[in-house]
Amino acid sequence: MSNIAVATIAFDYFSHGLASGEWHDFFKMLTEDFSFSFPVAPFQGHNVGQDKAKQFFNYVSQQVFTTGLFLTVERITSNENTVVFEVKSQGLMFDKPYTNQAAISFDVRGDRICGYREYLSVIYIKDAD
Repeated sequence: MSNIAVATIAFDYFSHGLASGEWHDFFKMLTEDFSFSFPVAPFQGHNVGQDKAKQFFNYVSQQVFTTGLFLTVERITSNENTVVFEVKSQGLMFDKPYTNQAAISFDVRGDRICGYREYLSVIYIKDAD
């Protein structure tokens, strides 16, 4: 299976996790030494391991986007080992309307994901007047 195919399957599971809070299928695709970088606290910086990944993604679903975050893929680009999904996102962040653009990068090793990075645009939280 090509790296783009592996990453696309993982991204579908990732999107499902963000929308529903159900991460099981995404977690099954992560390598033991999975690492991720994220630009915002409390997971800001470089993080390593499946346990840390589970903490992070569950935190996102249980604390930040409790009613789900919904992604629309704008573009997919790749090189030999990395696949990048440019997305628009929409939902409620801490119960306030939220929209953003991001680039989500998966590093692929075999049929699993060994790395994740996310690059956010400016975070917009719309005031609910």
